[in-house]
Amino acid sequence: MTMQAMNDTYDAVIVGARCAGAATAMLLASFGLRVLLFDKSRYGTDTLSTHALMRPAVLLLQRWGLTDRLEAEGTPRITKTSFHYSDSETREAVEVDIKARHGVEALYAPRRNVLDRILVDAAREAGADVHHGVQMLDLLHADDGRVTGVRLRDESGHAREVRAGIVIGADGRRSGVARLAGSTPYVLGRHTTSCAYGYFRDLPIDGNRWYFRPGMGAGAIPTNDGNTLLFASFPGDFGREPASERVRAFHHVIQEAAPDIGVRVSNAQLASKLHFFGGMRGFVRQPWGEGWALVGDAGYMTDPITAHGITNALRDAELLARAITEGTGLAEYQTARDDLSLEFFEVSDRVASLDWDIPTVQQYHRMMSKEMGREEEALVTMRDKSATAA
Repeated sequence: MTMQAMNDTYDAVIVGARCAGAATAMLLASFGLRVLLFDKSRYGTDTLSTHALMRPAVLLLQRWGLTDRLEAEGTPRITKTSFHYSDSETREAVEVDIKARHGVEALYAPRRNVLDRILVDAAREAGADVHHGVQMLDLLHADDGRVTGVRLRDESGHAREVRAGIVIGADGRRSGVARLAGSTPYVLGRHTTSCAYGYFRDLPIDGNRWYFRPGMGAGAIPTNDGNTLLFASFPGDFGREPASERVRAFHHVIQEAAPDIGVRVSNAQLASKLHFFGGMRGFVRQPWGEGWALVGDAGYMTDPITAHGITNALRDAELLARAITEGTGLAEYQTARDDLSLEFFEVSDRVASLDWDIPTVQQYHRMMSKEMGREEEALVTMRDKSATAA
């Protein structure tokens, strides 16, 4: 669809058609709102991701009727996860079976060119007007400062203005909506981890594996096309190091933190080149103002070492859509988001320091598990209240 096919006015305009934006568009459109969803990237492209969906994310995808689509794309069902802890003296593995609860029987770790595409398709089916290859140039404002729409440009260079009841920034950690609306963080992480990751064939594993060794971390996650995502985390900003040094560091961390994978990785085929994330401090931004809101990494980003980003994005899409459609207000969205985020954010930041001993990081993981359980129960309570009201 060309940009000229857009309407002049929508109830909601959503900047960014990845998982947070597409989920928000789907939910708002399903309530009958006129929704414009657009993204500067092409439809079905991949992006940086940790892939892992925690139980609250799967709970939402199941509620939205999308887990069958994940499985139809060949996304493996993950029924076991294990935590591997080691230092110079000890090595310990804790295995956890994924038990059926609230209708969730397995976890998933889809590639983003699978998950995002499924959500975009669902948004379009719900009635959202979806466009790719379109970028936001600026926000439009009323005389009193309220955001009233966006100025856009497509790949051909054509520009136009679109008005909206609300503009939602789902445009990632470097959000243009956040910058132009004047949103600033009120919580900042103290630590960063850099990450190198790649997709490997001929490296089968029985569920998610997470590895923790003082000063480093790693993970192995089964994903689409028979591939295993293998990542290595290091302290600080590693982005300016030469590529050869980053590759060497990747293999060093895998050998040290995940030796059971390290002995096999040399016989596995790297499906594409290694990818690198140079590290960025997590943050919690002001997520709303007059005529605008933020969702996903645009408003709240934890360090990727805890692999909770997609879960946060889907959860906050649900919270924001409910605040808009139920009329509880955007201040309530912020309250609900922060209640489910701030403690997890703090613990995640401590894990991201990579400066802990094994008993300490195990305690952090117990604290994170408790917060994820609280998050799950909050989503179940919202579902039950909606069912009762209906």
